[in-house]
Amino acid sequence: MSLFSSTAAWVTDEHRMFAEAAGRFLDDELVPNIETWVDNGVVDRDFWRKAGETGLMAGAIPEEFGGVGGGMGFDAVTIYEQTSRGDAGWGYGIQSIVTHYITAYGSEEQKAKWLPKLASGEMVGAIAMTEPGTGSDLQAVRTTAEKDGNSYRINGSKIFITNGQTADLIIVVAKTDKTLGSKGVSLIALETEGAEGFRRGRNLKKLGMKANDTAELFFEDVKVPMTNLIGPEEGHGFYQLMKQLPWERLTIGIMALGAIDFALSETVKYVQERKAFGQRVMDFQNTRFKLAECKTKAEVLRSFVNDCIARLEVGQLDATTASMVKYYGSEVQNEIMHECLQLFGGYGFMMEYPIARLYADARVQMIYGGTNEVMKELIARSMDV
Repeated sequence: MSLFSSTAAWVTDEHRMFAEAAGRFLDDELVPNIETWVDNGVVDRDFWRKAGETGLMAGAIPEEFGGVGGGMGFDAVTIYEQTSRGDAGWGYGIQSIVTHYITAYGSEEQKAKWLPKLASGEMVGAIAMTEPGTGSDLQAVRTTAEKDGNSYRINGSKIFITNGQTADLIIVVAKTDKTLGSKGVSLIALETEGAEGFRRGRNLKKLGMKANDTAELFFEDVKVPMTNLIGPEEGHGFYQLMKQLPWERLTIGIMALGAIDFALSETVKYVQERKAFGQRVMDFQNTRFKLAECKTKAEVLRSFVNDCIARLEVGQLDATTASMVKYYGSEVQNEIMHECLQLFGGYGFMMEYPIARLYADARVQMIYGGTNEVMKELIARSMDV
C-alpha cells in the first residue's frame, strides 16, 4: 500500500524515505494502541509527544520554527500512513490544518511561539468553526470577539470540535463586527491553559471515529490578547478560511484513500482464508468482481489525490477541484466499506473485525469539511458561467 501513484510528479526520494520512517513508527506506536484509544475515547498525549520526536508533524513547518521545511506533501504522507493502518482516531489532520493557518497568516512572533510546540507535540491544536445551528454556513457564526482594552472578550459556543478535549491551542472563528457579515469574521487563537471562562463540554458519543475526542466548547467572557488575532487586521477570517479549506478537503480525500487501502487488504486476506460451500470465498465470481470494482475505484482516487497534491504543492489547488476530491473520495470510501463489510458476512458486523470500525468511521467523511451536498453545489457553480 502506498499513497504514491506511479506517475506522481510531486514525489521525491525524501517523501518515500519519510513514508517509510512514518510507517515504522506507526506500526510500533499506533497500531498496538488503536483499540485502547477507541475504548478510552481519546488518543494518549504521550503518543502526540512521541510523534513529535520522530518529526511526523513537522514536515511542512519551516525549519526556523522547528520543522523539516518541506512542502505539504509531507503532511499528506503522514495522514495517509496513519489511515492506511486502519486508524481514524489520531487527530493529526486537524493539527496539520492549524499549523498551516499559523504558517500562512501568523505573525513572526506567533510562528515562533506556537509552531515549534505544534511540531513537537507539546501542543495539540484545534479549529473551532462549527456552531449549533450553523453547520457549513461559516458566515452565520454567532460567537463574538469584542475589544476590551488590549484584549478580546470571546463569547459563544462551538460543537463537533475535533481534538476538543485535548487541544492546548484553538483557532476560534468569531465575529469581530456583527454588522459586516462575512467581512466581520476573524480568527483568534486561544491558549486554553488558565483561560478563565473557557469550558470544555462532554466528549461527544459518535457513530464512528470513537478514539478521536470531539467536544462542545463554551466561551464566557474569555479574555484573549489582541496579539492573538490571526492575520494583520480584523475581518480577514472568512477569506483565510476559504483559502485554507482546499487543504482540509484534500485531507479528507487522502484519509479516504488510506482507509480504502487498508479495508481492501484486510478483505482480500479474509476471503482467501474463509471457506463456504467447499471453496474459498475468494473463488466465487461475485467476490472477485466486487473486489475488482473496488480496486479500480481506489486507483482512480489515488491518481486524483496525487494530482491534487501536485497542484497544492505549486499553489494551484482551486476550491472546485478540492470539493471534487472531498466529495468523490468520501463517496467511494463509503461504497467500498459497504462492499468489503458484505464480503465478511456476519463477521463484518462484529466489532472485533476492523472492517466494522472502518465502516462506521467512514460515514462522517461525507459530512464534515462541508457536506457533500455543499460540495456538489460548489462544483455546479463552477459550471454555471
